[in-house]
Amino acid sequence: MTDGAPPPAAYRVVPENLAAFSRQVLAAAGADEPTAEAATRAMMHGSLHGVDSHGIRLLDHYATVLESGRVNPAPEVTLKRTARATTLLDADDGHGALAGYRAMEEAATLAQDCGLAAVGIVNSSHFGPAGAYALAAAEADMIGLVTCNADSFVRLHEGAERFHGTNPIACAVPVAGQKPWLLDMASSAVPFNRVQLYKSLGQDLPPDVASDERGEDTANPEAVAMLAPLGGAFGFKGAGLAGLAEILSAVVTGMRLSFELLPMGGPDLSTPRKLGAFALAMCPDAFVSRDDFQAGMEHYLEALRASPARASGQVMAPGDREWAEAEQRRRNGIPIDPTTLENFERLAERYRLSVP
Repeated sequence: MTDGAPPPAAYRVVPENLAAFSRQVLAAAGADEPTAEAATRAMMHGSLHGVDSHGIRLLDHYATVLESGRVNPAPEVTLKRTARATTLLDADDGHGALAGYRAMEEAATLAQDCGLAAVGIVNSSHFGPAGAYALAAAEADMIGLVTCNADSFVRLHEGAERFHGTNPIACAVPVAGQKPWLLDMASSAVPFNRVQLYKSLGQDLPPDVASDERGEDTANPEAVAMLAPLGGAFGFKGAGLAGLAEILSAVVTGMRLSFELLPMGGPDLSTPRKLGAFALAMCPDAFVSRDDFQAGMEHYLEALRASPARASGQVMAPGDREWAEAEQRRRNGIPIDPTTLENFERLAERYRLSVP
């Protein structure tokens, strides 16, 4: 799902130039090449596909935490095989994107032999757009499922204090001759970075997505103290999905629960956060023939997209909006909001680079 509030189009950057600037900034902040490449790849996924809350606007934060000591700029990522189809990846307090891509690569490799495989991630940091790592599985002709937990910022259904993180769940499925089916969703009504995005744009939030200190709904991003779980009046569904992500990401891996994690935004930006995450890859061939699987996906999507829409509506499969947005942004450039542009200018001055 795209953010629904794209940055103003006054300033746009060619994707390749933006990616090059990101790699330069991260390298200048101390990141080794694999870290700079993975973090840039994940941020560009967000910015290309309209998930601006998890896109290039995070570059300033990532540079800061690399320099401040929270994120290991040159981690020794290790893999420990725990069973025939399971592995534990120790991110060595490195960047979450490096851990996410490495974990899905390992899961996809194991799934070729085992049918499906899972990798638990430990000692990681901010995960970025979960859909980026699920998509990596689909690009390897696997079904990918990814989740992680995050610092506590989401109330429970009818709750009045922070409990879960935004705890995203993402899944990608390959489709022959088409872009993958791609679901990437927070278990909260919106991700917290979306609140930051609306704040930077000076816009009110949609109704029923965030709460003030008393747990009451607010549309003012400046007054947000917590997010609502997905589902509005039926928020127990979002709270349950957050719990599922919590169990897979933190309980199964032995990492910290959401309410035990240091906040992403500080004030302590020097202590590693020790995040957990979970990646699963599934080979469709383990269940049906590849031809039958692809025929089934094509039939399903054809029927879905042909389903009648209500007045002023449009029926789309998960990912359709994002793929259309990515095509447009590759053609017209990626929009950069004013706050992010100011951050770019500061980064360029700090590291003696040119603003893209």
